[in-house]
Amino acid sequence: MIGILGGMGTQAGLDFCNKLAILNRGKIDQEYPLFLLYNKSNIPGRPESIGSQTSNLSNKSTNKDSRLKYNKVLKSLLKGCKLLEKNKCKFIVIPCNTAHYWFDDLQKKINIPIINMPKEVFKFTKKNCKKNSKVGLLATEGTLKTGVYKNIFNKNYQLIQPPQNLQINSVNKAIKCVKMGNVKAAEKLIKPAINFLIKEKCKKIILGCTELPIAIFAFKSFKKVKSSKIFLDPNLILAHSAMSRHKN
Repeated sequence: MIGILGGMGTQAGLDFCNKLAILNRGKIDQEYPLFLLYNKSNIPGRPESIGSQTSNLSNKSTNKDSRLKYNKVLKSLLKGCKLLEKNKCKFIVIPCNTAHYWFDDLQKKINIPIINMPKEVFKFTKKNCKKNSKVGLLATEGTLKTGVYKNIFNKNYQLIQPPQNLQINSVNKAIKCVKMGNVKAAEKLIKPAINFLIKEKCKKIILGCTELPIAIFAFKSFKKVKSSKIFLDPNLILAHSAMSRHKN
């Protein structure tokens, strides 16, 4: 059984489940994968809890506060993973890019594998994009700050992200709109950031926040999502990886 730790956000977790179902479309009920979604929406905000490992501040009180926030998120993620482990899941997926900042500490405390979504995206990119190509990254500021993708991609690709004004007015606002259920507004808001990365001649664009595929593809057919030649959807890549592991 596939364990899914969702709630970061809820729309993103449901999007992952939907993609799992669509990948198995055409089968009878009994041939669909068993999965357990824990929509743990009470996990503290990830971007707001980042800082202890990324900060160079000498202020001890600030660093202590950052560590407390980091550990608070870790404790909540761990509680979610333990529930999935207790319910006999074979492995765990976490459809949230920023949450992978806690991946190493989390995996140390869990006895079943957690599939690392950014690493799966990197494996997919290596198969579909020439080395040293420009690859765009649209993500939360937390994901950008922690280097969740940068640390994996930088040796093989030129990772390009939008300038700060587009990050604030296009990417951040689009993500917020999806979380609030306003997908149409999100679709319009994200376009300037996409256009910037295309002008920068990025061969691929990683939708490094699980709300972004919803903003871009919500009003398009799944066929168009799968055939997209430029966008890399981590949720879809993770769903493929989960199905592959589930079958073994």
